[in-house]
Amino acid sequence: MPAIASSSISAAAQSVVATLPHALWRADQMGSYQGVVTASGHPSLDRELPNGGWPHSALIELLLQQAGSGEIRLLQPALARIASQRRIVLLQPPHLPQIAAWDAAGLASGQLLWIKAARSADALWSAEQVLRNGSCGALLLWQSHIRGEALRRLHLAAQASDTMLWVLRPLSAAHESSPSPLRLALRPARNGVEIQLLKRKGPQHEQAFYLPLTAVTAEPDTAAIPTVPLHSFAAPDHDTLDRHTPAAAGARNIAPALV
Repeated sequence: MPAIASSSISAAAQSVVATLPHALWRADQMGSYQGVVTASGHPSLDRELPNGGWPHSALIELLLQQAGSGEIRLLQPALARIASQRRIVLLQPPHLPQIAAWDAAGLASGQLLWIKAARSADALWSAEQVLRNGSCGALLLWQSHIRGEALRRLHLAAQASDTMLWVLRPLSAAHESSPSPLRLALRPARNGVEIQLLKRKGPQHEQAFYLPLTAVTAEPDTAAIPTVPLHSFAAPDHDTLDRHTPAAAGARNIAPALV
């Protein structure tokens, strides 16, 4: 091939690459997202994330060694920013949220929606409706078992929405394929959490790193999470229900904390 023609092709290829900075990336370089990101609030973690934060309009997977590994404290700075303007949905959390701890962390309980579904299929349906509705700023979905097809549906729904989506799954799912562009494995550590970046748009990160987390505690009090019945998405004329957490049984109760 003549040198001039080869040079022209090379210049044309570089021009195409320059117009698609978010669609193309080299494996040895940090990639980027086309959409908005929210800073995690942890500078050492932001340095390891494309665009320096949690991406909107994408499926983010947190794979936990066990529930309460520090996942909520990890997300707390980002959730606090979101809760200042929009609601946060907790879908199928393994435990009843401690409202006192959420309030102490700057997450107003009035901005939380707790959805409890009887079946996994109902939970996945609810997640898609939340993403399509677009009225909430973040959705946290806990699922022990989820098929790849369901993950792809969630990822597509997230891409069409500006709602942030975190799916929390057991660490045993790390070997399973996923459409998620960002997957993190979390293990509990003293006064913090150990993070391993399993998947990201960037160079492979082999070693796990320690991230210190500040414990947020509060004295127990009575508060309420608005509980959304599943049918309320299809029939908006139904009112939401309030369920109250029990008052402190005695002065020696341990103050609740975000985990």
